[in-house]
Amino acid sequence: MKISLINAGKRFNRDWIFRKFNYGFTAGTAYAITGPNGSGKSTLLQIIGGAMIMSEGSAKYEVVNRQSAIGNEIAVDKAFQYISIAAPYLELIEEMTVTEFLQFHGQFKPFLPNFSIHEIIAIIGLDKAAHKQIRYYSSGMKQRVKLAQAIFSNVPCVLLDEPCTNLDAEGIALYQQLISNYCNNRLVIVSSNDEQEYSFCTERISILNYK
Repeated sequence: MKISLINAGKRFNRDWIFRKFNYGFTAGTAYAITGPNGSGKSTLLQIIGGAMIMSEGSAKYEVVNRQSAIGNEIAVDKAFQYISIAAPYLELIEEMTVTEFLQFHGQFKPFLPNFSIHEIIAIIGLDKAAHKQIRYYSSGMKQRVKLAQAIFSNVPCVLLDEPCTNLDAEGIALYQQLISNYCNNRLVIVSSNDEQEYSFCTERISILNYK
């Protein structure tokens, strides 16, 4: 998958968050969007994912045929079908168990082939809590669920906003293992100011360069 932003800018009222952002993101590469708290990293990530409307500029989404290397352009309002996201501000359905939640999610975006929901839950270390309502989970357990629904979705692009929020050392190690095992050849974009969340990213983008 390829995502291109052309002269992209976003403002709230009269305050510009960023401007003149020109960048192309290509599958098989991991990118980090860095900058201090409140600098607009999450806003940029949501615009890349098509979840927020930009104030100026345009976006182009393409799915590339691996055999021919030819890109087929996707309408902006259809891009969400090819993108998953994990972010602190996205809520889980806490009345559901993790089993029910992943079953529900899978009706909209299928999971990677050859993985059952039971296997996914075991991989993220929640098999003993598989039938407990998410409302009774710790914040770290909830973050594991968010990572699972994003990383195991069968999509070419994974967006991760502060992916280690509320994770302990074991959870951070799990996150890094999930990236290593299941995100190769995909387009991964991480929004963070924490090195351990994006240490694997080969491309670094400072949002401060677009103020």
